[in-house]
Formats: sequence, C-alpha cells, structure tokens
Amino acid sequence: MNEAETRAELIDPKLKDCGWGVVEDSRILRERDVCKITDGRIQVGGGRTKPLIADYILVYKGIKLAVVEAKSSDLEVGEGVAQAKQYAQKLNLDYTYSTNGKEIYQICMKTGEESLVENYLTPEELWDKTYSEHNNWREEFAKIPFEDKSGTWQLRYYQEIAVKESLEAIANNQKRILLTLATGTGKTAIAFQIAWKLFQTRWNISATSSEYKSRRPRILILADRNILADQAYSSFMAFPEDAMVRIKPSQIKKSGKVPTNGSIFFTIFQSFMSESVDKTDDELDLAAEEQADYENHNYNFGQYPEDYFDFIVIDECHRGGANDESNWRGILDYFSSAVQLGLTATPKRKDNVDTYAYFGEPIYIYSLKDGVNDGFLTPFKVKRVQTTLDNYTYTNDDKIIEGDIKEGKRYEEKDFNRTIEIKGREAKRVKIFMDDANQNEKAIIFCATQEHAALVRDLVNQYKTSNNPDY
Repeated sequence: MNEAETRAELIDPKLKDCGWGVVEDSRILRERDVCKITDGRIQVGGGRTKPLIADYILVYKGIKLAVVEAKSSDLEVGEGVAQAKQYAQKLNLDYTYSTNGKEIYQICMKTGEESLVENYLTPEELWDKTYSEHNNWREEFAKIPFEDKSGTWQLRYYQEIAVKESLEAIANNQKRILLTLATGTGKTAIAFQIAWKLFQTRWNISATSSEYKSRRPRILILADRNILADQAYSSFMAFPEDAMVRIKPSQIKKSGKVPTNGSIFFTIFQSFMSESVDKTDDELDLAAEEQADYENHNYNFGQYPEDYFDFIVIDECHRGGANDESNWRGILDYFSSAVQLGLTATPKRKDNVDTYAYFGEPIYIYSLKDGVNDGFLTPFKVKRVQTTLDNYTYTNDDKIIEGDIKEGKRYEEKDFNRTIEIKGREAKRVKIFMDDANQNEKAIIFCATQEHAALVRDLVNQYKTSNNPDY
C-alpha cells in the first residue's frame, strides 16, 4: 500500500480504536493547512525550501499533545523517526510517533525513551503523561479556542507555544514571565491571545481556582511609544468596544482622574509617569513622547490602587521598564501584585541584564535564526560600509554652527546624532545606502533620535530616483 492507502486503511482505524476523535474533547488534525508547521526558508532568487508538514497532530482538551509521522506499509517503521522527532521538537511536544500502519514506534522527547508499542496512548493517558499534576486553570484556558477572526487567522506554531507556555506559567502562579521573540514574529498577536483567554475565562489574581469567577481581569498593555500602544489597541479589536481603554494624559487632565471603566487598558510609560495637575497641553504631549525625570509624587499611575491590574504586558521590556536605574521601574514595582509579562526581541547580553534579572530566564525563545530558517522572516546579509567620517576629531579650522566643542576630542559612532551632528556625514551615508539599495523595495532605517530620523527622511527624499512626492 502507498502512504495514502496506509493512512486510510491502517493508521486512521488504529487511532480511532485508541480513542482519538472518539473520546470527548479529542481531535486528530490531518488537513495540510492546520498541520503545516513552517513555511520553508525563503531562498535567494525566489522560491522556498520544502515546508515542514506533520501527517497527524493529536489534540486533547484544546492542547496539542503528540505528532504521528506516517509512512507507507512497504517501508520500515523507523523511516519516519527523524521526522517525528523534528516535528515534536518544533512543536515543543513530549511525545511523538512514527508508524507504517503495521508497527508503532513511540518516542518520549522528555526522557529520551523510545520503543515499539502495541497501541497509541489514549487521550487521557497522553494528557496524564504530559501533565503529571492537575491544574484547574490549565484546563479552563484550554477550553477557550484561539480567536481566529472568523477563520481568517491562524497562529503560527511558535506563537501558539508562546501562548501555551505563558498560560501554563500563569496557571502555576508565576508572577514574572519573559518571552524573547525576534522582531517581526508577532509578539502583539501573542499578547492578544493570552489576554483573550484570560478575559474569556474571567481569570484574575484574586481567583485561587477556576471556581472563582467574580469579574473579568483588568489587563494593562504598557509600551514606550505611542505608535506601539496605538498598534496594540488596533490589534485588540476583537474585544468588546466597552472593554478597551486608551489612556492618554490629555484625557486624564480633562476628566481629572484616570479611567477605570474597562478591562483592557493601553498606555505608555511616559503617560503614567506624567503629572496631570496644572500641566499645559504642550507639556502633556511632551510627557507622552520623551523620557524625563519626575518628582516622586502625583504620578498618574498612582491614582490606581496597587492591586488594580491583574495582568500587565510590557512591550519591548528591555527598553527601560525593567532597568534598575529607570524611572519607569516604579510603575512595575507599584503594581507588583500583578502577573507581569515582558516581551523583548533582544537576547541576553551585557546591556540588558536588568531585564533578565527582573523577569528571570525566558520561558520561550524564538530567535531571528529560527524565523529565517522557518521562512517567516526574510534572510539577510550584512554589508559593512566604512567612510572617512566614521570617527571625527575636531580641529580649529572646522566650522561650528551651534554649541561648544573641545579641540582634539574624538567622537565615535555612539556620539553621532546624540552629542554631535555633522549633516554632511549623514548625507554621505544616506547617499551610499540609496545608491546601493533597490529603491522599489521596503526598508527600515534605524536612527539615533526622532530629530535624526527626520533628517534621514529628508535626505532619503532628496536622493530618491522616484518621482512620487509621497515616496
């Protein structure tokens, strides 16, 4: 028999005999779309490598528990072992199987045990082996399906793992949680799905078991840029409109108090750190965009009770919120009773050790390399360009347009566009980039400050070959 015949005549009936698709809350995923794990790495010149697609994924109580790799009955059962292990490793599963319909080879990824078995583990057996201890909230969370926007949205495998691991940590009363995922891999989507399940189950920090469902949780989405907070707000539109609140200093000033009538709150550190009393609109706008030093009183966040929020998501948490020296750290310390989830794209290194000290080691990591290899991120090559203006030392025949400068002082990359600005240097660098780039493709240019970004924007428009005024 070929593989299709083997699946229909031998494998499917055996899975059914073991309770899969028969026992309540058990499912067998077979369709290509729902069993597709990766997209396949994008290749130079176009096309992709072959994506990873599982033959069967076994689901019980809403959680994926095992993979079954099917081979033709004409092949040895061991032919599918490598694939079965690869898929289970990707999906972060404890158990996986290879079968040719006549024999079943079972592998435990956690213990390394593997052997031929007579039957597949039943849904209940596989659940008990995966989760040795009963947890009410785990099962409550699993009952709530992922929000799929009427079937138009499916989580990628690593997003689903990040959600599952975060909810498992919450179910086990872990107070500080860290997820490290590369830029562009959908951290906001992950935060949304976690919030969705917490909201739908009525989980909150007062609920010691799933039987306590007096109220919806109060969830705070905390960013450090208005554009990030606005993007998050837009991404949460599946929630009821009256559940979502965008906190802004101008609104606090107008009403004289912080908003409390809602469930999902969105704001930035700077808005919470600003003082609404006797401030002009200009000062409030500034407080919402730039980090500054503040007195330790009359903070907007201080108007909330310390235990007001149940769950706080800190987007780009490496950018100051968890830093011991940051004036934003006071917000996290004030709401210390809440479960706090940090999202970052930055692996652990010297300049963000405070983030990892505060949240602990990540419960899940999805790296840039993972994203590229899976085909969810575009491969890249690093091209280093050196100019004669990578460093600068002032001499007395150089013209100073504004400010003071010390003769003989050497300025390096870290100083440019922060302590010193040389517009000719920026013009040269932008021209090199524009001459080398495909100007019809998208690009992201990282700048030192907002002022630097505005300068680079103008230079890009000056050097573009397009006639489009909105380039």
